[in-house]
Amino acid sequence: MSNIVAIVGRPNVGKSTLFNRLTESRDAITNDTPGTTRDRHYGKIEWSGREFTIIDTGGYISGSDDVFESEINKQVRLAVEECDVVIFLLDVRTGITDLDESVAKLLRKAGKEVILASNKVDNSNMVAGSADFYSFGLGEVFSVSAISGFGTGELLDEIVLHLKPDVEEEVIDIPKFAVVGRPNVGKSSLVNALLGKEKHIVTPIAGTTRDTIHTRYQQFGLDFFLVDTAGLRKKNKVTEDIEFYSVMRTIRAIEACDVIILMLDATQGLESQDMNILHLAEKNHKGVVILVNKWDLVEKDHKSSDDYTKLILEKIAPFTDVPIIFTSVLTKQRILKSLEEAIEVYQRRKKRITTSDLNEFLERALDHYPPPATKGKLINIKYATQLPGQACPTFIFFSNSPQYIKDPYKRYLENRLRDEFDFKGSPIRIYMRQK
Repeated sequence: MSNIVAIVGRPNVGKSTLFNRLTESRDAITNDTPGTTRDRHYGKIEWSGREFTIIDTGGYISGSDDVFESEINKQVRLAVEECDVVIFLLDVRTGITDLDESVAKLLRKAGKEVILASNKVDNSNMVAGSADFYSFGLGEVFSVSAISGFGTGELLDEIVLHLKPDVEEEVIDIPKFAVVGRPNVGKSSLVNALLGKEKHIVTPIAGTTRDTIHTRYQQFGLDFFLVDTAGLRKKNKVTEDIEFYSVMRTIRAIEACDVIILMLDATQGLESQDMNILHLAEKNHKGVVILVNKWDLVEKDHKSSDDYTKLILEKIAPFTDVPIIFTSVLTKQRILKSLEEAIEVYQRRKKRITTSDLNEFLERALDHYPPPATKGKLINIKYATQLPGQACPTFIFFSNSPQYIKDPYKRYLENRLRDEFDFKGSPIRIYMRQK
């Protein structure tokens, strides 16, 4: 399980901009208005041979200054509790503020790994201003510019130094399915219905579930773990930021499982947080089953499920080869189907294709659509093989000019592989190598 790094700090210091810079994405919305970030954003980073998850802890709670400070402090406390490393982001232009002092006080008490980053250092003349932040007594200050990328390499080098060793936990070798989704979509109700007992406390209050719970399922000849990103709220957590806490638990559950069962609310559809979960599952090479719950509450005709499926597939493109099941946990409609699909996806994720079958497939695929010539150079793919011992099916294609084979052709090969060998719900990785 990889380390988790959180970016914390008061509003408008550039947390989302730094997140986008470090993840090389535009996932987090950035704006000069304090508190623009309402949803939590998270992504994977690979640096110097280490991989870790990073969280943008932005969030805005309107109210008086005192309420605002209280909410910021809650975010910091949660970050410190759940993360392995905290990046304390500051603004060199405004210097030290009362909110910065409040955050620093909490971090000093926590005794967690903290890295100070002085942001908005957009030219060399501003570096000296970062020295003010040494007064916090939290160690070295790293000058960065999230907008230009200045200093971010050194910041990542420092983060890697503080990561805990990646230790593989010894676990029972049976499939692990994580039930994930936004608050109040019916995750705990699904687990209860599958187990046939009230294993978890269920209430209509979004965020009742707090802890990740592993429950072994041994019925009807099946044996696997259900990982519910849910659980009973601890009394001392009642006033904490539920959304932030659930995101942390969801990340850890996804990283610990083989297949995610992503639950959607049929009355709300696929939303941004669902897309975040899908992207994280894809980055972690996990299998995916989509479960559309509360289908009994939707007015429908004979085409409703087809139309709804089309809408989902349009949003999750290009990874559209995913099982989608319409269910009602309340009436137990098709809930066992979700288990059957998860088991099939698990098996597909571990599927091995022989080299002879793979190369017979390759010959047909090339005959149907050969790689386009680039710069007048004819591109040949000679043969292919599947790498053993990978997290998901991983294929190596050997070519005379691998650098000229672009993503559209890789997607063509992936789609043909899926059609030929049935990898529905499982991610596939394709690499081009020099023959």
